[in-house]
Amino acid sequence: MTLDQFRPHVQGIVQPVVNLARKIGVTPNGLTIASFFVSILAGIAFYAGGVVLGVVMVVFNAVFDALDGALARDMGIAGLRGDFLDHVIDRYADIFIITGIFAGGAASWPIGVFALTGVLMSSYLGTQAQAVGVGRFYGGILGRADRLVLIIIAGVLTVLLPGEIYGLNYLGWLLVIFGVLGHYTAFQRFAHVWRQIEKK
Repeated sequence: MTLDQFRPHVQGIVQPVVNLARKIGVTPNGLTIASFFVSILAGIAFYAGGVVLGVVMVVFNAVFDALDGALARDMGIAGLRGDFLDHVIDRYADIFIITGIFAGGAASWPIGVFALTGVLMSSYLGTQAQAVGVGRFYGGILGRADRLVLIIIAGVLTVLLPGEIYGLNYLGWLLVIFGVLGHYTAFQRFAHVWRQIEKK
């Protein structure tokens, strides 16, 4: 939602890194695969209680995820294969990171499943809009960029201000938020697509 809309405005910040990536021979798909592996490490770190390492790996996941598309566009090779790979990797990254957080004890498994289904359904409806001929739609209150930034913030707060509020630390409460806002975002996207289908 909020942060995704600013992607076009950060080109000036991203471009020097894109130029460096091209110079050393990094490929867009290479960055996508790298984002996959750091998400696995993030999930393992959260599961093992290594919140600091988990947060660092989430930062790398966010950076690689932002750069792969920018690099592909800069090289003039953006296409369906790269887009497809990126979306598949993003969903697996969501699964690894969120599962690592609740499996590591930040929240109970029902809360974890609630968060995970909210995240996956909102993402699914964003791309399913394209499948039914409406066009890809990523509106709504909670996008992937928002989720990654919130995980980083909650992780930092969990380290700096350890403790629990009504039985959950910051990461645990974040999963509750992901569940509520994720499903709400899914509903927002469903409603938008439904209205667009009616107009056809």
